[in-house]
Amino acid sequence: MTERQRGGRAAKAEARREAILDAAMAEIAESGYRATTLAAVAARVGLTQPGILHYFPSKKHLLIGVLEARDQWDTAAILSRSTDVKLSHLEQIVEFNAERPGVVQTYTALAAESATGQHPAREFFTERYAAARAAFTGFLHQEFGDRMPGGLTPEQAAPLLIAVLDGIQIQWLLAPDEVDMPAAFRNLVTLLTAAERAEDPADLR
Repeated sequence: MTERQRGGRAAKAEARREAILDAAMAEIAESGYRATTLAAVAARVGLTQPGILHYFPSKKHLLIGVLEARDQWDTAAILSRSTDVKLSHLEQIVEFNAERPGVVQTYTALAAESATGQHPAREFFTERYAAARAAFTGFLHQEFGDRMPGGLTPEQAAPLLIAVLDGIQIQWLLAPDEVDMPAAFRNLVTLLTAAERAEDPADLR
């Protein structure tokens, strides 16, 4: 097999893998993880169940693939703007998510399900939230120093910021015509930065 043939086959396999992940996201968003079957995903993408297992050895592997793909998209959305992450850059993720409600619905449903029993995504979300708290703490330190304008430390503020992001997503999913997700996040940034400006001696003159 030539290098060109191998490259074409690899590209085809990657496209098929992405199609399976898209189908899995849609199925989980509609039915939840526990009710989702490999057969249903296979039917959506036009494959047999063994065809799905060729790319993902089990339903759990497929679930982790869905979650990892979602995180890769979010990371790409940030890095496309800057490697120096600030609150304003998180807005790009919020805007990006507003264009893909199915992915947000899948992620939100899985995050909630993972808190119950021995869910296969429990470890993933436990580690992801720990990593998110650490990352948010880091960029809040970089942007505000050791204290936020309201007096909280970045370590104290990080889980609250994550909670706001997740909470806005749920409200938006339930009432998309009433909740403007990107605008709601911009309002949060305004609150934080307005408090920072109010503490600036230059603004008191």
